[in-house]
Amino acid sequence: MAEKRTSRDENYAKWYNELVIKADLAEFSGVRGCMVIKPYGFAIWEKMQAELDRMFKETGHQNAYFPLFIPKSYFSKEASHVDGFAKECAVVTHYRLKNDPNGKGVIVDEDAKLEEELVVRPTSETIIWDTYKNWIQSYRDLPILVNQWANVVRWEMRTRLFLRTAEFLWQEGHTAHATKDEAVQESKQMLEIYGEFAENFMAMPVLKGTKTEEERFAGALETYCIEALMQDGKALQAGTSHFLGQNFAKAFDVKYATKEGKEEYVWATSWGVSTRLMGALIMTHSDDQGLVLPPKLAPFQVVIVPIYRKPEQLEAIREKAKEIMAELRGLGVSVKFDDRDTHKPGWKFNEYELKGVPVRLGIGPRDLENGTVEVARRDTLEKDVLDLTGIAVKVKNLLSQIQDNLYQKALTFREEKTFKADSWEEFEEMIEKGGFVHAHWDGTSETEVKIKEMTKATIRCIPLNNTLEEGKCILTGKPSSQRVVFARAY
Repeated sequence: MAEKRTSRDENYAKWYNELVIKADLAEFSGVRGCMVIKPYGFAIWEKMQAELDRMFKETGHQNAYFPLFIPKSYFSKEASHVDGFAKECAVVTHYRLKNDPNGKGVIVDEDAKLEEELVVRPTSETIIWDTYKNWIQSYRDLPILVNQWANVVRWEMRTRLFLRTAEFLWQEGHTAHATKDEAVQESKQMLEIYGEFAENFMAMPVLKGTKTEEERFAGALETYCIEALMQDGKALQAGTSHFLGQNFAKAFDVKYATKEGKEEYVWATSWGVSTRLMGALIMTHSDDQGLVLPPKLAPFQVVIVPIYRKPEQLEAIREKAKEIMAELRGLGVSVKFDDRDTHKPGWKFNEYELKGVPVRLGIGPRDLENGTVEVARRDTLEKDVLDLTGIAVKVKNLLSQIQDNLYQKALTFREEKTFKADSWEEFEEMIEKGGFVHAHWDGTSETEVKIKEMTKATIRCIPLNNTLEEGKCILTGKPSSQRVVFARAY
């Protein structure tokens, strides 16, 4: 626990990778590009799932499940969609193995070739809209508000735990509507839900906006996004919501009979967040000592560590700990009592600091005599000795303070790393510093691509309700009506 760890300033990428592994969140697997999410990491993901699932259901959505395998022909039906995913698809070509006649294990049975190859799900628009064709006949069948929790595969050669892996976990919502306005409102509503989750649960401030045509989801007419800023000054796309128009309905011939008896194509949306949020959570708050977790998403919010030398001292502390735990749980606070005799208290303190547990309570014989407890908060590393009277309420209030403090700290950081550039020289200088750079752009994909090639910066979003402001494109000098947000990104 006491070995030297890489600091953020020393090597941010190495710091991140070490932290994910040492904090017991995930590890690389025997399958190249894929990860094992360990129980502690999965517990955080489950908390995220639970809150998002609640928010989805409160807005009328239901969960379903669709096949992992998608016939290749389905991808041919929506041209821009297949262009967007073709290079990332894993494809199943055979359905059987056989023993190698040379005695070298098993080989693919060449006689077991599939009539049509199956794509391992990179996203589910095609299989879902083929299904919706059977579900939708009339306006009475609309809207369909469906979400699925699933895994997807997007073949990656350069991977990083949680941020970019060949297989990852996510949720994907797919909705069908009678009108364009309903679908657009659905897309915007889901963006708001993602924004609320990011800020209120992850304590991570986000920018809400739309993507440029160059950055838009393959097959979408509009992509709404939330963008967050990590501590190294790079942006991370934390969630997207897509207005798909009638593209997929036309591709799969999904029509409905209106009240007037006419046939119309259905309007569509899709939206999703993934285990990439785990990476965002780590990089937004954590420090050189380890993870820093917002209380609302911590697997357990409080840990009680007994400090003792004799077995009878442990028994007395355990009895008091039971009282405290009952009070905390009664207030909805999750708590763990660590009475392992295999590790000393100091080792445990370091472990829970590394794992980002928001509040640590230390109780020894002297605390029992004095009616006190040592309280350590993970976000500031401050310690205090408090009276045990009403300790559960004090700790619950402290958890709220920690949640708020983490958000404010992240917001302050973002504000300090947000700049305006009015010339190419200013832009280059600010991009090198890292952060969000608000600058004028002439609206063309050619300029956008050229800026990316020259600086590795992309347009992260065009902010919603953006202030219109006449100016000149930082690269071409052509007229521009508003600033957009640039950054280097994950």
